Amino acid sequence: MSHRKHKLIAPRVKTAPLATGTRATKTSGRLPDELMSEHVQRLAVFSAVAVGLWTVALLMDTVVTPLTLPTEVSKERIAIELFAIVGCSLVFLYVRYANCAPEKKADAGLGFMLLNAFGIALINTWLKAPSVTALGYVSWNTIVILVSSMILATSPRKMLAASLVAASMDPLGVWIAHLRGAPTLSLGGTIVLYWANFACAVVAILPSQLVHHLGRRLREAQELGSYQLVELLGRGGMGEVWRAEHRLLARSAAIKLVRPELLGANNEAAARLMLRRFEREAQATAALSSPNTIRVFDFGVTNEGTFYYVMELLSGRDLDSLVKEFGPVPADRAIHLLRQVCHSLADAHARGLVHRDIKPANIYVCRMGLEYDFVKVLDFGLVKFNERSSGQTMMTADHTTTGTPAFMAPEIILGGEVDRRADVYALGCVAYYLLTGQQVFEGDTPMKLFLQHLNAVPVPPSERTELPIPREFERLVLACLEKDPNKRPQDAEQLLRLARQCQAGECWDNDTARRWWEMHLVELTGPLTLSAPSSDVVDRAVAAF
Repeated sequence: MSHRKHKLIAPRVKTAPLATGTRATKTSGRLPDELMSEHVQRLAVFSAVAVGLWTVALLMDTVVTPLTLPTEVSKERIAIELFAIVGCSLVFLYVRYANCAPEKKADAGLGFMLLNAFGIALINTWLKAPSVTALGYVSWNTIVILVSSMILATSPRKMLAASLVAASMDPLGVWIAHLRGAPTLSLGGTIVLYWANFACAVVAILPSQLVHHLGRRLREAQELGSYQLVELLGRGGMGEVWRAEHRLLARSAAIKLVRPELLGANNEAAARLMLRRFEREAQATAALSSPNTIRVFDFGVTNEGTFYYVMELLSGRDLDSLVKEFGPVPADRAIHLLRQVCHSLADAHARGLVHRDIKPANIYVCRMGLEYDFVKVLDFGLVKFNERSSGQTMMTADHTTTGTPAFMAPEIILGGEVDRRADVYALGCVAYYLLTGQQVFEGDTPMKLFLQHLNAVPVPPSERTELPIPREFERLVLACLEKDPNKRPQDAEQLLRLARQCQAGECWDNDTARRWWEMHLVELTGPLTLSAPSSDVVDRAVAAF
């Protein structure tokens, strides 16, 4: 596990192949999958619009023209329009519903462009081939070429080749008219007449180059160190969390992206302060060795100033969503979970760290291999170095209160000295929530919650739930909720010893937890699989030596 420190002013984005949603593969000239998907959606809309336009042309020739003009539309023209409608409809159905790679659908888009260009060319030249009097005429194929270049997600080389073929459709129609015996222009006159087609074919490579340039920039933006972003897991006020994979090890991970501007950093100094705070979070978490603390693999800053750190990817639920979805937990399970949280915090407290934001949403209960109900403590973002000699201070603004009001110790609210006992108070609030499904104190504003934490006596959890709670465990929870820090267990290690003395927790073991998961979280209890690296990943690993 690497805990490398990177200078905040140094870019951490490396230019390397990335395809979002897939394992790392050879991606020379290949667009990221989400960009390809967007272009395929546009192609579907484009083909549907083309069906509509050809249908309008058919109605004009079969209904409107006979009623308004003393001319008869040829059957050949109507046949061409019917052929174009059917062809465009097939392309729409293929692009919209076919179960195949986006790259193949993009190639079908090139065929769609050629189909329309051929249909337009036949209509332009079938009945009456252009003559010298038509000089200055611009074919509709110029529009087909230019619009297609902005819609189709294909390489500049393919776009240039297909556009030249599409531009040649009108001269080809003139040649077909010549074979039918119709009077036509000379070769030179035909080229002069349709020079705009070929000019547009050359111009068409510019949008394609722009799209591929944006694709490369997107890959670079998503390439964080040796990891590639795969799937967005969540988005909040502080940033985003992505599922990612290591490009060589094929190891899954979670990457947290934090953008200082989302936290109110409206100038460079504030942004630097925010980045230092999250750098400290990564460093503090990486320094901890308890198996119940989430592991940090790497961290850094992108060119755009976005801080990121790479953590292990967990499979399970945070305690907040677990209780909201399944209700209060039995006392034996609650104490089983509490012991593990204490193990993580005892490690932090022994190193002089105070978490300061213990709450159910920051405690994850997950499956780790064959173990169930394995706890991981997250988000050491408000961590405080407890030793005065360390020279460290909180990375927060002056005269502000940090943490979550429903789980905040009175001394934090009062702005007094904050030490390990603040985490013990928060753990009491968490245990109370697990046992009852309710917070210790309720209030519709932070101020009302603050006042109750300072003055109100908590109702014993046994009076707020129908589930049985052993007396010794209830006394321990209420001891954690004492207003006076001196009356609480003095740190997580002492609380862990007291929790281990409670007999209730012995009834909840791994087999019991596994049965609960198989009943309630069956999607997370399937066979374990090993993701093998792709051949290209192996090739790069060998080349690295």
